[in-house]
Amino acid sequence: MPARITPLADPSPTLFSRRLAWLASGADGEPLGSAFLRLFAKEGQTHLAELELTVHPAERRRGAGTALLEAAVGAARSERRRTVVAQARQGSPGAAFLAARGFRDVLTLTYARLDLADLDLDRVRRVAEQPRPGYHLTAWAGVVPADLAETYAASRRAMDDMPMGDTDYGAVVWDVERLVAAAETIEKRGDSLHTVAAVDSSDGTIVGFSELVLPAGGEGDGQHYGTAVLPEHRGRGLASKMKAEALLRAHSLYPGIALLTDTAEDNAPMRRVNDRLGYRPTHRAVEYQLDL
Repeated sequence: MPARITPLADPSPTLFSRRLAWLASGADGEPLGSAFLRLFAKEGQTHLAELELTVHPAERRRGAGTALLEAAVGAARSERRRTVVAQARQGSPGAAFLAARGFRDVLTLTYARLDLADLDLDRVRRVAEQPRPGYHLTAWAGVVPADLAETYAASRRAMDDMPMGDTDYGAVVWDVERLVAAAETIEKRGDSLHTVAAVDSSDGTIVGFSELVLPAGGEGDGQHYGTAVLPEHRGRGLASKMKAEALLRAHSLYPGIALLTDTAEDNAPMRRVNDRLGYRPTHRAVEYQLDL
């Protein structure tokens, strides 16, 4: 008997996106799988939808995944999206499922982990303390301070040329409102956002940043979010310095947690920074794209 697909409502849309959801269930009502479709709402990404689809291993190859995918793709078309992206671990059943249904491989990501208990503090301190003439670091927790908000928003264009393979990801347009909302969203779920920024000492403008999200109470894994430097300030070791300082701050707060990060396979400079600071690769994932 075909799986029954039930649409669900997203209780918490944000300024950036809203989600559609579906539950697949069997004849007895037992859940078989689910699908979530994130519809981006901000300028530069209104063409894009992001799919997360899961089927219980015991229920695979029985049509539930296909039914969930059809519901999600149909909704994306109704919402006039031209692109659906989905991620799967390289070589996994999920990767094979997406490839067999018209999704194409557009980007490979390397995931890495750093246990702070194993952090080489002396080495990381040397990186963090190495002088970078003409620049200094600043840092904050939570929402960016008001006196830095405009220059920090302007510095976010450092991510515009981040290696993204052939992904039709669009352009993320950052302003102060978006920065504040993102930090508040992280705080509301109980985690904390910590930012280290590089400042041009000649004029006080922010030219780069490295973000960490640390788990509430130090329970669980943290995430090393984006690290980027404006193109005109690259090649001066600022990414290494910022990321090292971020690691030292995380270690001072929660020395027993691990930090996770992911980096595009094509982004060799950032992978070298990660390796230097002690991150170790755990697996690769593939970003798949369906063009509607």
